[in-house]
Amino acid sequence: MGRKNRNKGFGKFLAWLVGLIVTLSVGFALTGETLTVPFLPGIVTVVTGWILIIAAVLTVIMAVFMKAFK
Repeated sequence: MGRKNRNKGFGKFLAWLVGLIVTLSVGFALTGETLTVPFLPGIVTVVTGWILIIAAVLTVIMAVFMKAFK
C-alpha cells in the first residue's frame, strides 16, 4: 500500500518540477528577448517573462510553506 502512494507522490513532484523548469525557461527566454511573440511589442514580451519568473518563484515559496505547515 505504501509503495503505491510513494510512487504517486513522486510522479506529482516530477510533473511539478518539469512545469517549473519549463516556466522558468520560457520566462528567461522572454526577458532576454531570445523568444519573441509575433505582433506584440518587445516590452510586452519582457513584462510577460518577468510575470512568469515571479509566478514560478512564488510557486516554489508556496510549496515550501505548504509542506512546512502541513
